[in-house]
Amino acid sequence: MNATSSSLVAASSSGADLVLWVAVPYVCLAVFVAGHVWRYRQDQFGWTSRTSQLLEHRWLRWGSPLFHLGAFMVIAGHVVGLAVPASWTEAVGVDEHLYHAGAVWAGSVAGVAMVAGLGMLCARRLLSRRIRLGTDRSDKVLFPLLSLTVLLGISATAAHNVLGGGYDYRGTVSVWFRGLFVLGPRPEAIADAPLLFRLHALSACLLFAAWPFTRLVHVWSAPVGYLVRPYLVYRRRAGTVLPDPLDDGEVVR
Repeated sequence: MNATSSSLVAASSSGADLVLWVAVPYVCLAVFVAGHVWRYRQDQFGWTSRTSQLLEHRWLRWGSPLFHLGAFMVIAGHVVGLAVPASWTEAVGVDEHLYHAGAVWAGSVAGVAMVAGLGMLCARRLLSRRIRLGTDRSDKVLFPLLSLTVLLGISATAAHNVLGGGYDYRGTVSVWFRGLFVLGPRPEAIADAPLLFRLHALSACLLFAAWPFTRLVHVWSAPVGYLVRPYLVYRRRAGTVLPDPLDDGEVVR
């Protein structure tokens, strides 16, 4: 970011906006990157999801697939909505009305699945004494923060794009988001967004800062190699001679 753009940002934004929408996101991103490096170097044996399937599996059988399926859909929707400019989707024939209709319906399905799955995972952790005793400090931070981020996102969508008159976040929140990664922050783009969208963005920043210190690191260790690894072939040796412990010098086949 050059001096001219820096001065323009400073001139058009208040001190609070610069802290909330420039300083906080960059600090969280720095912690996200540095924290993963530190965690990988210092705690490779703890780089797991720390599954508790052996302690309880009935809630997990439904909660985990629902949560992960909903999470994948939500992440895909955020990538398209935040990282892809509206002009790109229009260039392939998807106008704003079609995009928002699809985003609302697909996002609603993904949100319901994610909330249902997350609710089951949180319930089993609270209701099962054995799992509750195995909950460490990072989980006590992760689950409330993750739940808050998800609920704020769903509330913002429901309040403004389902029940309300509609809000085009691609012209505000998305502009701010992309500006962070091209080193041209635009805090004024999100400063006037609805409160729920701003709270959702801030909680997401905090979630990214906490990410490397929680079980979420296991998402970078997906067993992709398992899909292409060669088969393990076991062969039985025919006619192997085995000694009989009851007979001296005799063998059996």
